[in-house]
Amino acid sequence: MKRQKRDPLQRALSRGYQAGITGRSKEKCPYQSLNARSHWLGGWRQAIADKSVIA
Repeated sequence: MKRQKRDPLQRALSRGYQAGITGRSKEKCPYQSLNARSHWLGGWRQAIADKSVIA
């Protein structure tokens, strides 16, 4: 049975979240396309917000 590839925008969001949790700067976003970059930054912002609630 074939596995479906994950949505690239969902992957960008997830990677942005992981970057935010680990403390990486938002300037380190690896994406160039506007759509993927905005999803990465959305994940990064969510991680920063989650970290501030925990701390």
